[in-house]
Amino acid sequence: MSSTTSSAMPAAKGLPFGMTPRGLAIQAALLAAVVALGMWFWSNAEANMAARGLQFGYAFLYRSAGIPIGESVIAYTPSDSYRQALTVGLLNTLRVAILGIIICTVLGILLGLARLSTNPLLRSLVGGYIEVVRNTPLVLQLVFWHAVLLQMPPVRQALSPLPGVFLSQRGLKIPVFLADPALFALLLGLAAALIGWWLLLRREAARQIATGDRRPTILPGLAMLFGLPGLGMLLAGAPTVEWPALAGFNFEGGVTLSPEFFALLIGLVIYTSAFIAEIVRSGIQSVHKGQWEAARALGLPPGRIMRLIILPQALRVIIPPLTSQYLNLTKNSSLAVVIGYPDLVSVANTSINQTGQAIEVITIFMAVYLIISLITSALMNWYNARVALLKER
Repeated sequence: MSSTTSSAMPAAKGLPFGMTPRGLAIQAALLAAVVALGMWFWSNAEANMAARGLQFGYAFLYRSAGIPIGESVIAYTPSDSYRQALTVGLLNTLRVAILGIIICTVLGILLGLARLSTNPLLRSLVGGYIEVVRNTPLVLQLVFWHAVLLQMPPVRQALSPLPGVFLSQRGLKIPVFLADPALFALLLGLAAALIGWWLLLRREAARQIATGDRRPTILPGLAMLFGLPGLGMLLAGAPTVEWPALAGFNFEGGVTLSPEFFALLIGLVIYTSAFIAEIVRSGIQSVHKGQWEAARALGLPPGRIMRLIILPQALRVIIPPLTSQYLNLTKNSSLAVVIGYPDLVSVANTSINQTGQAIEVITIFMAVYLIISLITSALMNWYNARVALLKER
């Protein structure tokens, strides 16, 4: 009777995670090296700050900033504190990031579908667009769009592609709703319509799972989408719209999108949508062609096949890289400093130049970008989990 012995070394008893004494020693040495490097960095930074008459701390946030900021979502004057100035920069960053994510998602999906079109001309045009945009530096694109907007006609010869919309050297001027009870009633009706449509979709999805029958939801949804806001306007009246009007050498009324904001938004949307288009294309192509064939055998039209069968399955491939593109768009907005848009990084750089508190300011906007990225990732991961659960059912 022969006996066999194992060549594997048994893990040392009492050590965490099955580590060997040698592995534990290496990990401890690395940790000690990191701690020593951090202590050296801190002592060196503290000595340099003391030599310049500076003291580490965030008390400077409550001093008057004296930073002129061209555009702000909230009230701001140069006499306000650095905290207020950094808040303005943060809100400017969030404004362009949120709008950019929404627009580039819609544009990227449309481009991804066009990339798979049976029309060779459309497919080739979209393919060329994607290749050019993806292989051109984003900074160059931002500078290009900023230069294009600055070459627009002066205010008196502003372009008007739509009624009440004017494009000139000073940016894009658009109408705006004034805050009044009528606007509140309109928004309330719109929110109720969207919630009602969502509940209707859920009910019909549950009906389809239980009985195999699904009633159309588009017409009832559109009826709610137009009917409930219309009812709100009947009860409270139509909301007041402030239209831009030329007065002297500038426009009065409406909302102005500065050339810097508009160029940044266009550049980020065009650049990111090209990547999203390829993500959507690859996600759709990952679905087995047998799904198409089975759906056509059931007599479903191409639009319903894509919307009800292909895209839901492709989402499990699309969402993870799509999350990365959302994070990239938010972080790429920091390139706004190149064209003079007062985002968080631009305001922070000015604050560093004026106060010398570089470490404190950098830690602030690093923490802000980290929090934004974590929130974005958490929301997308939650949605990805919901899609995965629905698929498993």
